[in-house]
Amino acid sequence: MQQKSEEYTARHLSVLEGLEAVRKRPGMYIGSTDHRGLMHCVWEIIDNAIDEALEGHCSEILVTLHPDHSVSVADNGRGIPIDTVKSVGLSGVEVVFTKLHAGGKFGGGSYSSSGGLHGVGASVVNALSARLDVEVDRGGKTYGMSFRRGEPGVFDDANGRTPNSPFTPFTESSELKVVGKAKRGKTGTRVRFWADYQIFSKDVEFDWETLVARARQSSFLVPGLKLIVRDERQEPALQEELLHEGGVVDFVDFLAKDGPVTDTWRLQGQGEYQETVQQLDDGGHLKAVELTRTCEVECALRWGIGYDTKVQSFVNIIATPKGGTHIQGFEQALLKVLRAQVDKNARKLKVTAKDGRIEKDDILAGLTAVVTVRLPEPQFEGQTKEILGTPQVRQVVNKVITDALKEQLTSKKRDDKQQASNLLEKIVGEMKARQSARLHKEISRRKNALETSSLPAKLADCRTNEVADSELFIVEGDSALGTAKLARSSEFQALFPIRGKILNVQKASTADMLANAECSAIIQVIGAGSGRTFNLEAARYGKVILMTDADVDGAHIRTLLLTLFFRYMRPLVEAGRVYAAVPPLHRVELSATGRKKKEYVYTYSEEELNTLLKKLARSGRKYKEPIQRYKGLGEMDADQLAETTMDPAGRMLRRITLADEAALAKAEDTFELLMGSVVAPRKEFIVNGANQLELADIDV
Repeated sequence: MQQKSEEYTARHLSVLEGLEAVRKRPGMYIGSTDHRGLMHCVWEIIDNAIDEALEGHCSEILVTLHPDHSVSVADNGRGIPIDTVKSVGLSGVEVVFTKLHAGGKFGGGSYSSSGGLHGVGASVVNALSARLDVEVDRGGKTYGMSFRRGEPGVFDDANGRTPNSPFTPFTESSELKVVGKAKRGKTGTRVRFWADYQIFSKDVEFDWETLVARARQSSFLVPGLKLIVRDERQEPALQEELLHEGGVVDFVDFLAKDGPVTDTWRLQGQGEYQETVQQLDDGGHLKAVELTRTCEVECALRWGIGYDTKVQSFVNIIATPKGGTHIQGFEQALLKVLRAQVDKNARKLKVTAKDGRIEKDDILAGLTAVVTVRLPEPQFEGQTKEILGTPQVRQVVNKVITDALKEQLTSKKRDDKQQASNLLEKIVGEMKARQSARLHKEISRRKNALETSSLPAKLADCRTNEVADSELFIVEGDSALGTAKLARSSEFQALFPIRGKILNVQKASTADMLANAECSAIIQVIGAGSGRTFNLEAARYGKVILMTDADVDGAHIRTLLLTLFFRYMRPLVEAGRVYAAVPPLHRVELSATGRKKKEYVYTYSEEELNTLLKKLARSGRKYKEPIQRYKGLGEMDADQLAETTMDPAGRMLRRITLADEAALAKAEDTFELLMGSVVAPRKEFIVNGANQLELADIDV
């Protein structure tokens, strides 16, 4: 192998000037060159427009996806300055779009808070665009300038406005041209750019759904700002107009999908902190200056009956999906205040020293929150601004949330006291659920003859160690259990009986659910925990089959069981591992005629029975009267139950599925309607559906 030269001198070093560094290492500025990076370029331009709205100078932003793979952003803000920047001798427009770390957000007093604070947003987008056009309305005139891959110049658009039009770069000096007239008093900025596919992957496109979601998010965070998003790439064009006056409270209500435990609370305040920053002096040199900063904190939050957590955080309306110091302060405040409230109400909540302490996950269960802070010149970790790094913000947020939440939880109003009580009960329930799940994980998934088992005594387990092949039948009543034991294949079929109707967990707290013997036993038998701690891989059975009587009571018990699985073991349902057995309603005994022996035919509905009887009448086949009508599983003997309901060769099962988000949302609504604590919608549902029910269908 040829030995490489060890000589390393100054001639090996290369200096990337201006926007060359951006094109050489685009990932440093936009995160990636795939779909995420392409959309980040759009966010940079939109965020500059929204910064104008935050200062009260912009009320409308229009974002348009064009058929030629370009995107434009137009706002009615003040417009980018068009006068000359003395230090560089260039117009404000050219400085903003060609110079890194240039802009009005570095302590010059133009913006008290902003998202595009690094001063690289517009210039980075310009560097990564095959073409970028900017127009500014100021002083009754419209000024325009064009760039190709960051270089200013003039396009010849005689044959159409495209990034491939002939381009003449400026050589000696650049020029911001007047390209039209603007109405008196009209100001604003319009930016249109074509992404450079020498940089981005060839197949990436601007995504409509992602754009609308981001625009909706911004409309929540800046109340009164109208965002119009258009997609002209199809006919007819799609358009969304987004305007929300309620701010973060509306945002939380939009995000929350589960039933409420509390109303949506708005917590807000502000605090000051000291920060040493570098600022330019009159001579153009940087010097250290200690400033007093003001951080405004606004938070909306509510707890729901579910256990999923949705916390979205923002700094000057810029999303910080990976959190940062503001989220650290928020979570610390929640934990401190709610721990203190639980300790204060320990006797009422039946919490003892052996129960341990509330943890962060207990508090976050079912929480939907939007946390936003506004401060000048925040420090982010990287240009993509996914993590806030300003350390002083943590203490400010902590104090604001602590004071506001404590005031909310100790309010003397009757409604507030009830909501606070419901919240503390939910948190304690989550703590006990977590401890219960930990105990369940300690139980071996399969016990051999030499081990002791702490599983419920009434469980008739199966012998196989193969989870995928095993089945758990949850059986209604001990009478059906006796028959089912004789009918099952004990190699792979386990039986667990329940006594009548279990607790309706849609209306009960987590603590009540865990205190219920039947519910806790079912969770223990399945062995995968519950709620947030549910671990699908730890489930002891490949199929869970609900086997109830084919009557109204059986249907009610099945609904109660499904509510338990949906609320606390949802991944099992989503994986398609929960089934409902379909036992027959009738057994028709056909008489022996000629060579035909006596036969038994099972039917599963009145309609199917009527069809069978008509068929027998046409063929002249006789059957024994009266036809047997099964009122419950206990009326079958073991052979009949095995043949019709338990034997995989002849049984029929209904799989309970949640195929997509729409099905999930529909299931949420259905369970809340049928099993929730609000009675009025359920009464209306029953009254409206009563005329569709025949008296003969009622099993009495």
